[in-house]
Amino acid sequence: MSSVRIECVAKEGCRIGESPVWDEKENALLYVDITGRKVCRWSPVTKQAQAIPVDAPVSSVALRQSGDYVITLGTRFAALKWKEELVTTITQVDEDKSNTRFNDGKVDPAGRYFAGTMAEEIRPAVLERHQGSLYTLFPDLSVVKHFDQVDISNGLDWSLDHRTFFYIDSLSYSVDAFDYDLQTGKIGNRRSIYKLEKEESIPDGMCIDTEGKLWVACYDGGRVIRLDPETGKRLQTVKLPVDKTTSCCFGGKDYSEMYVTSASDGMDKEWLSRQPQAGGVFKITGLGVKGVPPHPFAG
Repeated sequence: MSSVRIECVAKEGCRIGESPVWDEKENALLYVDITGRKVCRWSPVTKQAQAIPVDAPVSSVALRQSGDYVITLGTRFAALKWKEELVTTITQVDEDKSNTRFNDGKVDPAGRYFAGTMAEEIRPAVLERHQGSLYTLFPDLSVVKHFDQVDISNGLDWSLDHRTFFYIDSLSYSVDAFDYDLQTGKIGNRRSIYKLEKEESIPDGMCIDTEGKLWVACYDGGRVIRLDPETGKRLQTVKLPVDKTTSCCFGGKDYSEMYVTSASDGMDKEWLSRQPQAGGVFKITGLGVKGVPPHPFAG
């Protein structure tokens, strides 16, 4: 498709940009800088990003039904009041482990916040294996642990009929599907629906479009790929001018724009000079598909 356009919109480079989420009410893109320890909000009107500093690695951000946001911070689920720049802890996980932190998270169609953990990295994608778990924060603020033995808990989303949960544990190089019960939030029957090719590198963040196809950002692969979860086939590849693409979401007034976050951690001077936009946020237009608005946390 020759009409696809890619533009770097938030140029203040993140160390590890992640978890882009469109905030319709604010007409803005939320995202985090994990190791930079800040939650950011970029406005397409002012073309500026505001940032709120936090006291630990912040790995995901989500909308909250009652207003403002929820975040995963270190090993905590926390609430963020934007104007007051106030963070309050909701609850903590992995209390028996000193070296883990949350990674990617997203809210399900019933308003539950799913997020997983991983070991702290020695350097990008190098870490103690099998230290992570997948959790859900329920609207009543209770937490359920689904499974452990996770390497790098990453991209997650739900099918349009809400019967399938899609999930990535990055070092398995696989996009997995689970049967999903919307009433209870329970998951089961795990299976792989797509194994990444060598040049696609490491699967990271993920989102779904209105045709039920998945978009996966490929860390160190410099691209987002579009997959058909039914056939397991790759339908499209969009290459970006940076290698460390980390996550993607749809946004803009009709959810026809794709936003892709990226990272600069682990890049030396020479690499950064070749990719000066590393750590920036990119807007892709002309994909010809739209995305699904994010669900707010119901708690």
